[in-house]
Amino acid sequence: MAIDPGHQAQGSYEEEPVGPGSGQTKARVSSGTSGVVTGTPEGELVLAVSLLLREELRARGIRVVMTRTSQDVDLSNIDRTRVANQSGADLYIRVHADGSNNSGTSGVHVLYPESVQGWTDDIAAPSRRAAGLVLKELVSATGARNLGLNPRHDITGFNWSDVPVILPEIGFMTNPEEDRRLADAAYRHKIAEGLARGAERFLKGD
Repeated sequence: MAIDPGHQAQGSYEEEPVGPGSGQTKARVSSGTSGVVTGTPEGELVLAVSLLLREELRARGIRVVMTRTSQDVDLSNIDRTRVANQSGADLYIRVHADGSNNSGTSGVHVLYPESVQGWTDDIAAPSRRAAGLVLKELVSATGARNLGLNPRHDITGFNWSDVPVILPEIGFMTNPEEDRRLADAAYRHKIAEGLARGAERFLKGD
């Protein structure tokens, strides 16, 4: 299992190809959002949750590779995905939190790669299965609003991946109530438990 805590202390806005051989480019890694009440940077939140997820998975006997364990890194989305590819992970989980111009928006959803020939056609189906299992367990563990599954063709960390990959958005930091929940240690443990249960179900072939 590979885990990528999204973002880092400082974004890097040089461009990199969105997929192998693509002329379309995107920023290497953005700075992410931040808590509207707490002021917590997204990268800090998702790193804390990802470290809890690592422990949950290890407790289940699952080997885990992390793309980062510190905020003080400079890793592009391609760099991170290469870590997952080289590890031979059965699943690559890219943990993120969300932001919206509408402060009333809340909930969780999971992104997965659309089938793009030559890029993700070999991992799209298992990624979608993993996304569905993880979303179900995440909602069950947290009671958060279920915003569903979102296929995407434009995400660098999907298009460079050679292994099944998902991106859970664990809540909206721009929603005051949800931002407070995301800062709560017990709630973060619930998120990690839900992600771990879904990932374990995927590995077991559910």
